Amino acid sequence: MAMTLLEAAKLAPSIETGTIIEEFAAQSEILRVLPFEDVPGTGKHYNREDTLPGVGFRGINEAYDESVGVLNPQSEAHKIAGGDLDVDKFIIDTQGESVRSVHELMKVKALSLMWTRNFIKGDSRTNSRVFDGLQVRLTGSQLVSNASAGGALSLSKLDETIDLVDQPTHVLMSKAMRRKLSKAARAGIAGDIRYTLDEFGRQVQMYNDLPILILDYDNNGDQILSFTETSPDGSSSTACSSIYVVSLQPMMLVGIQGAIDGVFGISTRDLGELETKPVYRTRVDWYSAVACYHGRAAARLAGITDVDAVA
Repeated sequence: MAMTLLEAAKLAPSIETGTIIEEFAAQSEILRVLPFEDVPGTGKHYNREDTLPGVGFRGINEAYDESVGVLNPQSEAHKIAGGDLDVDKFIIDTQGESVRSVHELMKVKALSLMWTRNFIKGDSRTNSRVFDGLQVRLTGSQLVSNASAGGALSLSKLDETIDLVDQPTHVLMSKAMRRKLSKAARAGIAGDIRYTLDEFGRQVQMYNDLPILILDYDNNGDQILSFTETSPDGSSSTACSSIYVVSLQPMMLVGIQGAIDGVFGISTRDLGELETKPVYRTRVDWYSAVACYHGRAAARLAGITDVDAVA
């Protein structure tokens, strides 16, 4: 059964592991809501639904036309994410044991932001250690051109992108793009904009009843969805950004995670003081990837420039 990290934190084998899992979710709006499946072994092999089989009516003594659906074999390998959380013995001795958790959570935040960037920008063709993100995965009919050479966010194109996703659950964008939606709403040209609260009590903006998830900055302080993407026709390489519409639920778009020492999910191990240097080390490992079970589980609206939105 797929569950989010917040749900998994309640079942963590230790308080420390549960705290770290919750911190992963708190630092990333994607990780807060993305369901994860427990997948044993090295990864997941599955068939992705792309085309349904044909059906129809028949007359008496007639046969149905033979038809089959299209299933494309897919394979997702677990990728190893994590890091060693080192805190100098001097810091522990002078400031107390509690300061160790502060430094550890800083590392966890960095790992969460790195994973979130990879969810969008990961490309195994240039780095075999990472899984492919949505930017690489979404092609063909699931890639919508806002304007061939780039242009103002078209709300009608955004609505079109939403309609390309079966059972959409969320819209992913940058803070800058969210501001454009808010401005368009004040000008009376945007769709239904309203607000709700997430699990941490933070305000979440919704567009046409879909929660907007913000992709802000990564672990290096760089914007994940900045206006630096190539335009759909390739004429501009530094002026565009994208919006993603996703269906984050079982059998659509999910995360997958493997087992470490027989336990699925994020693993934390206290290795104690190292012999080679006076630091206390905690190791965090996570075998994870993304699985897209359905051909219409996500769509991308590309070619949006940094100007006010239009209807």
